[in-house]
Amino acid sequence: MSAITPGMVCAHHHLYSSLARGMPGPLTTPTNFSEILRDIWWKLDAALDQEIIYWSAALGAAEALLSGTTSVIDHHESPFCIEGSLDVIADACEFVGVRHLLSYGITDRWSDNGALVQVSPSGSMTQAAKRGLEENKRYALTGRPAMVGVHAAFTCTDDTLEHAAALSEELGVGVHIHVAEAPEDANAGARLEEFARDNWLLVHAVHLDRYLPGVIAHNPRSNMNNSVGYARPSLRTNTIVLGTDGIGADMLEEFRLSFVRHRDDDRSATPDNSWKWLQNGNQFFPEALNDKVTWSYDHVDDPWKVAYTPGIRCVQVEMNGKKVVDNGLPVHFDIQEVRAKASEQAARLFERMS
Repeated sequence: MSAITPGMVCAHHHLYSSLARGMPGPLTTPTNFSEILRDIWWKLDAALDQEIIYWSAALGAAEALLSGTTSVIDHHESPFCIEGSLDVIADACEFVGVRHLLSYGITDRWSDNGALVQVSPSGSMTQAAKRGLEENKRYALTGRPAMVGVHAAFTCTDDTLEHAAALSEELGVGVHIHVAEAPEDANAGARLEEFARDNWLLVHAVHLDRYLPGVIAHNPRSNMNNSVGYARPSLRTNTIVLGTDGIGADMLEEFRLSFVRHRDDDRSATPDNSWKWLQNGNQFFPEALNDKVTWSYDHVDDPWKVAYTPGIRCVQVEMNGKKVVDNGLPVHFDIQEVRAKASEQAARLFERMS
């Protein structure tokens, strides 16, 4: 027996992190969120080049498709490979056949001489932030689906935040930004209050101390992995969507984890809230509602049953009337070749990080 659903949506991804599995660990164990960023993720994104970005995105998109996720909202950062980076990701997604909504996460954490620095809100916008803004603008003007990306308020000057908000208004698109993910960014609400709009995508919001307009992307696995706390999305009046923050794109699994974390915080919680959050992602990709994903389980449209049935597999995917996954394998590309190419680039990435 099997059941069919629309395509799943990952509402916050970092496709550039697809090669992170097996990367060299930090010299010392991080003790807070800032150290996790500095000693792990900011070392990784600083080592990216176009070939690494392409195969990382191709692998991440392929894994998404094979998990029944047909659409991805991606937030990218590669501070020493900015120009054209969004085209590279889009090309990789289109090779795989996954829909995409991309942005480049601008930041002032890299000084004009390429050094990692502490950012003062009153400082001046760096050249790297200006280049990131230009990449967002250039890519949006190609006509591909886009947002203006911002890393997070605590790594941006007020000047940069203002320019990002102005660019989003100019382009008529939203801003995709990490908001109050950890205590380090707890004052994000105060700094973003004058800028935020309904079309913004606010990621995490774990420590957000006020209402901000926009859709909130909840990332339960990542929040637990980074030990930043529980966001309590059910208490927010915003529309909630589910993302993975770069830890794959298996949205049924993220749904289950979302429910379990909610139940851990509130014994009266039901899977229905998390299922609604999962379905809300389709507002960004209404065309995904016409996709047909066939699963190995015949009650995959019942959130209560899915919540307690691990191991459900995607068997077949149809997009735009064409079969793109059959018997759990992609139809129009070789997944083994993608994995092999990604493995080669992972070795290069790890060498560049060392």
